[in-house]
Amino acid sequence: MKFGVADFGMSVWDGGLFDLQGRLEGLKAIGYDGVERFEANCASDALNKATLFRRLGMEFSTCRGPKNMDSMQWTAGLGKPYVWIALSDAVRTTDMDKYIRQCNTFVQGCRTWGISGILHNHLGTRIENQDEIHLFMERCPDAELLLDIGHIYGAGGDPIELIRRYAPRIAAVHFKDIEMKDESIGLDKWYDRLRFCELGAGTPGLVDFAACYKALKDVGYDKWVFVEHDTHTDDPFKQLKISLDALKSL
Repeated sequence: MKFGVADFGMSVWDGGLFDLQGRLEGLKAIGYDGVERFEANCASDALNKATLFRRLGMEFSTCRGPKNMDSMQWTAGLGKPYVWIALSDAVRTTDMDKYIRQCNTFVQGCRTWGISGILHNHLGTRIENQDEIHLFMERCPDAELLLDIGHIYGAGGDPIELIRRYAPRIAAVHFKDIEMKDESIGLDKWYDRLRFCELGAGTPGLVDFAACYKALKDVGYDKWVFVEHDTHTDDPFKQLKISLDALKSL
């Protein structure tokens, strides 16, 4: 497996991404192989950033441009495997039939460029829980899955069952732990209910990341494992190293 960072939380901590090279050098120094994606505002910007990754000996899996077609084209041109399915209407109240139809169209657009369109299960979005993932995977047969174990645990699901059932269609995995802040708050305000944190720092019994990692090994998964801390309470490099050490110890 390769170990990377989904670095959204780093940008939240810093207030944005102001030094891509510095971030990559810092992540490499603590043992990571790369980050999941970078953003580019034009094709030349995407090429320049991809060149920076190569020069630093770091990797990435996808590129996000200003429009979905940009993301597809640039990701394919840079030889990377997938883009996230990114629809403008994907909230909990979105009509499921409409959402599935648009996802299938998105995935077919990806296939014209020789890449995959992948679903990121996420609290507060149209595909949030276990049953919705099963429905999506059945009705979008050409899509792949970015399995976020934190979000599926947060929705009361079983990521190990998903790993075993959809192993050939898992494109990447996000690892994180959960600190429960107030269990009386519903999932409609999940950001007040819980906080995603470094592995081993969560509320005991909520996330069995070791069992998830073992399940991935058992099914022969050998792709990207991305650590994602949506929020940080201390230096991100310090907390990200804690999570990486926890994974590598397994």
